Amino acid sequence: MDTLRTEFLCEISADLETPQRIGATPHGTRLVVYVKGGAVEGPNLRGKVLPGGGDWLLVRPDGATEFDVRGTLESDDGHVFYVQHRGIMHAPPPILQRLQQGERDLDPSLYYFRITPTFETGSEKYAWLNHLVSVGVGRRTPTGLSYRIYAIL
Repeated sequence: MDTLRTEFLCEISADLETPQRIGATPHGTRLVVYVKGGAVEGPNLRGKVLPGGGDWLLVRPDGATEFDVRGTLESDDGHVFYVQHRGIMHAPPPILQRLQQGERDLDPSLYYFRITPTFETGSEKYAWLNHLVSVGVGRRTPTGLSYRIYAIL
């Protein structure tokens, strides 16, 4: 039987704008959050998160949040990447209430926050990212979000 193995790829940290509240919709509460910028730190991938990407998120009636994120990264040697991910975050009601009230630096073991990023680039040097399946573990930060991304080997 095959065993699933992972390898740390990078940590992506993003600073976010104030959410634009669309409000209650038939699917839940919709918000749009734009990215101000950020950093990418990893053994084979380092650089920055470019401003302008965003998250079209949905807070479902059951309290879980669905993420739909698209943005761009630039490596420290000048290569540009498109990244997108879907994900989900949920927490027990008392933790969810603290998050919704703006508490940002909670211990990430108190809530579930997982994403499935994919990367796209025209760079020959980083073409290996185009064939990568990855998962990420997220956490809220005082100014936005941070994800530890792992390649599935």
